[in-house]
Amino acid sequence: MKKHLFPLFLLVLGANVQAQQDFFAIAGKDTSSIVFSDFRVMNAANGTSGEKVFSSEETAKVFSQDRKGPVAEDKNSYSHSQAVTMAALAYDPSNNNLVYMPMFSSNIYVLNAKTKEITLVENTVSKITSCDINSHITRMATGYDGNIYALNNAGTQLLQISKKGNQYIVSDLGIITDDASNGKNSFTAMETGFGGDMIADAENNFYVFSASGNVFKVTAKELKAKFVGKISGIPDNYSVNGSAVNSKGKVVIASAKGDNLYEVDLQTLQAKALPGGEKPHIYDLASRYFANDRTSSVSALANIDIFPTRVNEHFINVNVNDKSVKGNLKLSVFDISGKNVGKQDLSVKDGSLNQQVLLKNLINGAYIVNITDESGKVLLSKKIIVTQ
Repeated sequence: MKKHLFPLFLLVLGANVQAQQDFFAIAGKDTSSIVFSDFRVMNAANGTSGEKVFSSEETAKVFSQDRKGPVAEDKNSYSHSQAVTMAALAYDPSNNNLVYMPMFSSNIYVLNAKTKEITLVENTVSKITSCDINSHITRMATGYDGNIYALNNAGTQLLQISKKGNQYIVSDLGIITDDASNGKNSFTAMETGFGGDMIADAENNFYVFSASGNVFKVTAKELKAKFVGKISGIPDNYSVNGSAVNSKGKVVIASAKGDNLYEVDLQTLQAKALPGGEKPHIYDLASRYFANDRTSSVSALANIDIFPTRVNEHFINVNVNDKSVKGNLKLSVFDISGKNVGKQDLSVKDGSLNQQVLLKNLINGAYIVNITDESGKVLLSKKIIVTQ
């Protein structure tokens, strides 16, 4: 029984130290212990709950990637798709999938938010032991490069979950260590760095919001965690368990203890309570947005678009259906540093265009596609992920 108390300690660590369908939560039941209730849509503007995507009471249809068929899971274990202990969630908007991991398990699950079908990704890469609090995966986010990243409490394992074709691949990127400037605010210490959640920014860095309210910037390339500061404006006993970026670029945080959701300015770390007043028990948050994303998708016209946004077959389709669009357009592709890496001239006739554009020599990663008219006005700016 002792091992069952470990995650609860993490979730209440803060007690001892200071609707659109693109924002989701792992929600718990109204109890002092960790009891998974459902995955749900959240209103990031007021902090209230929306529709339930999938609950602990529903029948799970689980398909094993490795065994290439349906599987029956042991519901008496802590290693199944509706396990009691859940604390890690990410949203993959390109496939409308929720990616999550039970706290005591190495299993990775991919839940399609529309069909409710679940893919089980079994792997030998994640090194999780139920009785080892250091190894539990409690932080997860989608990176700007389109991959999913998951991090354990002690920072001893940063996982990358990528997709090639129809297969999910799990890689161990290594151990995250403290920046030399962190001092007593250690990323790897239970009191200051464990638990919580993480978000990604537009440069594929991560910000970990620990249960204590401390915030660390993690650079995946250097495998370093630098203490940024502590959130202000929340109660002293507030346990931070979920964090995700909203459409305004602010960070929304939530608590497993059943409290208000707060909106946090990443630059100042000042928090303000959202007005909903619902106080749900939230174990993790996930969204489609990124911090410091100055090239977020915008469209000047409702009837111009490109698809798919996750590119794995070397091309995208451009669709225009707007009588106000005439003449020649220019499509430009930029990498995340702003370098122009591709261009294509387009010709619109009678406000209509449906053209396939070949993307040449692009390595895997994130890109911005701009479409401009003859005057140089930007009609569309949209991010794509190349995963060839």
